[in-house]
Amino acid sequence: MQHGKYRFIVGFLIAPLALYAIFVIWPFIQSIYYSFTDWTGLSSDFKMVGFDNYTKMFDDDIFWKSLQHSVLFVLLLPLVTLALALFLAFMINVGGRQRKGATITGVRGSGFYKIAYFFPQVLSIAIVALLFQFAYNPESGAINAALSAVGLDNIQPLWLGDPDLALWCVMAVLIWSTVGFFVVLFSAGMASIPKDYYEAALLDGADRFTTFFKITLPLLWDTVQAGWIYMGILALGAEAFAVVQIMTVGPGGGGPDYSTTVLPLYVYQTAFRDAQAGYATTIGVALLVVTLSFAAVVTKLGRRERLEF
Repeated sequence: MQHGKYRFIVGFLIAPLALYAIFVIWPFIQSIYYSFTDWTGLSSDFKMVGFDNYTKMFDDDIFWKSLQHSVLFVLLLPLVTLALALFLAFMINVGGRQRKGATITGVRGSGFYKIAYFFPQVLSIAIVALLFQFAYNPESGAINAALSAVGLDNIQPLWLGDPDLALWCVMAVLIWSTVGFFVVLFSAGMASIPKDYYEAALLDGADRFTTFFKITLPLLWDTVQAGWIYMGILALGAEAFAVVQIMTVGPGGGGPDYSTTVLPLYVYQTAFRDAQAGYATTIGVALLVVTLSFAAVVTKLGRRERLEF
């Protein structure tokens, strides 16, 4: 009987595991292999160069700039996005004033706010980047026009053309485009928490601040931790790459003066603009290490006793 059970399980697992190995594991192995070659990506001719690509990477100033920007993204974007999403979700579900017949309610119009916050999710990230590229235009953009309308004509930054501001402008777009998803996610989690917990806390004299940190956050911790990892992967992956490439100046994006270049974009530029696919895969391996390290650290630091209700 046991033997038949295991055959049944293996029969269901073998196909998805084979597909995962072919389309996920094997490309990783290939990338590590090509990182030890001088492959241009344009021909099938290449030779092994040992650790030359890694030595070049450690001496590459642009790589270190890109790594610095990616680390900044992965540290700040999840922190700001999730904190803002938790606050908004809490106000939508629990933060309203006491009304007749209901002790725990969200703010008025909470249903509309959910739709408004989630709206950026229905837009392609490319469309979002283009819209904000126009908005940041120093001559005809909506942001400088709004500053002029309120009498702040003397404050007309170049935004994406300023090396000191460009990276922060990109981060603001990523926060705006992703916070709505987590508002809806956390709202769903908060809606499942029994209202009795909040009512008992309010009867004991707890304020909204206390109920958030003593009830809401502990019971949502698993969701927050998963969201933190997911947001970090977005900050290190396609979302950051697309926004930086589309919005910023310079050949292939990343400007001005590499002030917004992130690791995924540098991989793309090295492989397709500079025809150095072997070196690009080396940078890709570094990106893989950063991503896995981030996920491991968040999982380790966020581990706590599971609370159930």
